Amino acid sequence: MANECVAYRDSKGGLHGSAEKATLEDLAGVLGRVGDEGGMTAGVARMIFDKRAEIERVFAEHDAIMASASSRALDGAEQPLPIGTPAIHAVN
Repeated sequence: MANECVAYRDSKGGLHGSAEKATLEDLAGVLGRVGDEGGMTAGVARMIFDKRAEIERVFAEHDAIMASASSRALDGAEQPLPIGTPAIHAVN
């Protein structure tokens, strides 16, 4: 008897039993070969997946710093921050 099943396709067309597995495969593809024979790629992809919130926070902070620096440069007020000044607190 035929029955229905749910599968998730990764960007290369491979089928996976869960969305997480398909996403991990896509992450591994983006990373390319990590390590001598690419054996570390799956582990690094898993770590990125598991730490997604922290990674996204770091990139959001980076984007805010870069936007602030860009706007200061456009205003002609590009000044280096004093040593020891946390850049995230220098955003006006």
